[in-house]
Formats: sequence, structure tokens, C-alpha cells
Amino acid sequence: MSDVVNKLWGFCHTLRHDGIDYGDYIEQLTYLMFLKMAHEKDIDLSGIQYEEDRNTVTLDCSWSTFVKKSGTGLLDAFARILRALGRQPGLLGDIFTQAVPRFTNPVNLKKIINMIDEEDWSSMEVDVKGAAFEGLLEKSAAEGKKGAGQYFTPRVLIQTIVSVMRPDPRASKEFTICDPACGTAGFLMVAYEWLMNVTRGALDRKDVQRIKKGTYYGQELVPRPRRLALMNLFLHGLEPCIYLGDSIYEPDRGERYDCILTNPPFGTKGANQAPVRDDFTVSTSNKQLNFIQHVVTILKKGGRAAMVLPDNVLFADAAGDVIKYLMEDCDVHTLLRLPNGTFTPYSQGVKANVIFFRKGMKTEHTWIYDCRTNIPGVTKKDRPLVPAMFEDFERCYGDDPDGQSERTDGGEEGRFRKFSYSQIRERNFNLDISWLKDENLEDPDSLPEPQLLVADAITELGACIDELQSILDEIEAENGE
Repeated sequence: MSDVVNKLWGFCHTLRHDGIDYGDYIEQLTYLMFLKMAHEKDIDLSGIQYEEDRNTVTLDCSWSTFVKKSGTGLLDAFARILRALGRQPGLLGDIFTQAVPRFTNPVNLKKIINMIDEEDWSSMEVDVKGAAFEGLLEKSAAEGKKGAGQYFTPRVLIQTIVSVMRPDPRASKEFTICDPACGTAGFLMVAYEWLMNVTRGALDRKDVQRIKKGTYYGQELVPRPRRLALMNLFLHGLEPCIYLGDSIYEPDRGERYDCILTNPPFGTKGANQAPVRDDFTVSTSNKQLNFIQHVVTILKKGGRAAMVLPDNVLFADAAGDVIKYLMEDCDVHTLLRLPNGTFTPYSQGVKANVIFFRKGMKTEHTWIYDCRTNIPGVTKKDRPLVPAMFEDFERCYGDDPDGQSERTDGGEEGRFRKFSYSQIRERNFNLDISWLKDENLEDPDSLPEPQLLVADAITELGACIDELQSILDEIEAENGE
């Protein structure tokens, strides 16, 4: 599998001279790999019809015909195929919506086609070809700001979250799983991989179609990652429903889900205005706080959720009001403080947490696991994120996905502690709770990296600015300005 990834990725450096960046390259691969896999699965694309200039046009979009072309005829054929498939209904049209060819050199396009044609993708195991595609996404994310980092959550973290949440669609015929900020669908994909692992791929025949076509849902604001999500899940044998649009500024669609796994995009502001939604109790422009309210809305009663949230969301402007609302409607049973550098190299200096809750019962106490204090930060080379970093947390969390397993408070020297609702209320619902003495702050040779110190300062200043802005808005509102 790594050979396939390295082979495809290696050619990307050549394409950069043709004006194709990493994200474009992966997007173009999705189109070509789809055509090849449709050919392998005997899906007939030879007579695709679509409307153009009020006329019905029939085009041969089959791989066997396409692969024979060369020169400018190849570029023209690729453009026509993308246009034709983008006008089809269903999953086909979703994958190719607004698809635009990026190749300007037919020689480069031909080389990519030949590389894809050499592999029999359908004969690979689902996890192998899916991992190959995800490997390209990860490489793109690691390239930095121009990669897919803003849409990528480390696989190790996703696996830990899925492991404790146990999103099992066999629980009921209506069981659904959703990520309202799905990016390239890492959570949905790992949730399905978890199911395949626990069942060893042996699903009841009566459940197969329902699980593959009616279980996995998502929403993504940007067309490119949505397209990659659809293709990523397609390579895993799924036909998901991934909506294109803004989860928090659009009206509630009315759909409700049993399990929500999500990592909303980082950043304190949305469109610099609060969404106009009747189902949002607290009015704020902070998009993470709005995502919390959105998740509470779309979660079924008794449903469970896990959300990745940056530190500032635990104490930012209006955070106390949102957390209070959350704790009154849901059992916020667990919070995991993630290691420094968890999102390296995708995002630098971001401190984050995972909050776990169940809808339909008030919070009585919240367990917090500190996987950060006095733990060396994650680095790209010397200390990458590995599953062992979360093994103790998973053990402490227990086997009950709703967080009701028997647990032990480790005390002031332990990493897992229990805080009552009244204790959290006394803190004005600020969940940024730490109790371990940070030994690094006393050792000048072990101080945090400068970028982490700067990131902390920026976060604190941002929270202060938001608070001052809220006060200013209230004053202006009272004066009728």
C-alpha cells in the first residue's frame, strides 16, 4: 500500500511545475480513480446523457475508451467527462459536482492515467485502498497551510474517540452516525472500519444495504473536501449522504442522529455575526460554541456525541452560558485534555480537548482526563502521535460508550478526576480545569516551545477581546446605536 502512495505522491512534485498543487492533485486523482474503479466493477459509463444548450448529449465516459486517448484529445475528453458526470443524479453527480480539470499538459495526465491503470483497485481489500487514499490526504495535510490540514484530524485521535464511543449501527434499524463538519470524512470512515473490525466483516445480510447506504451522514461547507469525503467513503464501499452547506448558519434540517463524532474547524469567529436560529439558546458569533448548540439540536434523545474543541472554547466569551445550557440538556460525562502538539504538523500550537456527552439527562458530574500536563508534546519526527498515548484514557473511560462504567478518581496526583456539577457551576461553567502541578514551568530547561507560549498568549488575548466586544455591543444596544 505504501508503495502505491509513494508512487502516486512522488509524481505530484512533477505536477507542481504544471501549476497543480497538492489539493488539486488529490482531487484530480479522485476523478480518475472513480473512472477506473467503475470500469473494474463493470459499471457502464459508455452512454452518459446530459443536457447541453437545450440538447441531450450522449457521451462515452468509460475508462476503456478514455485510456486510449492522448495529446490534446485526452485533455478535451477529460473536460467533457467531468462536465457530463457532474450533471448526473445521485452519488455520481455529487462526486463530480463543479469538477474542473487542472491538467494543462497532456503528457502529465497520461502518466497519471497509466499509473492508475496499472493497479487493480477493486481487488484490493477495502482498508488497503482506503488507507492508500487516506495516505495521500495525510501527506497533503502535512504540507502545511496549502495542504488539507484544516480538514484533517489525526487518525490516531479519531481511532481513540471511535473506540470509546462504539458507533454500532446494529443497535437499531434506525441507527445513524453523523459528522456535521466532516472534512474528508475521517470520523465516518474510521467508524465504519471499527464496525468491520468488531464484526470481522461478517454483517447480517439484512443489515448490509442499510448500513452501507443509510447510516453514515455528514455535512461540509467547502466543495473540495466534500468531494474527497464522498470518494474516500466510496473507496471503503459506502454510499454516504454528505450535504454541502453551512451547518450552523443554515436552518435546522430536522434530521436527528444517534451518534455524532466531529472536529469543527478551529477559530473563534464564524461570519462575525450570530446565526439566526430558534434552536440556539445562546446568541454568539463563536463558531465552536454554535457547533455545540447545533450538535445538541441534531442529536436524538439518548444519543451520544464526541467533539474536539480548542481550549479557548472552554472559557471564551459566552462559553459559560453555552456549557451551562449543554449541562442542563445533556450528561457531559467526560472531557479529555489532549497532549500539546496533537495536531502537529497540520496545525501548530493548538491546544485542544475532546468533550463527550449524552443528550436527555442533566449532568451530575464530569470526569476529566489530563493527557497533557507533564507529558512531552507531540512532534512530527521524534515523538509522533501513537495509540499508546491514549491507552490509559481508554482504560479509564471504560466499556460503556455513554460514560457510565465504574470509574476511580485518581486524586490530586492522578490524571483522571471527577468534578461535580456544583463545582463546575462555582467556576461559572469554565471547563478549563487542571490540577496537576506543571513541572516544566519550574524547569527552565523544559519550558514549552516558544510557539506554544505564543499560541497560549494569543488565545488568552483573543478571549479578552471577545469579552470586551460583547460588553461594547451591549452598551451600544442600550444606547440605541
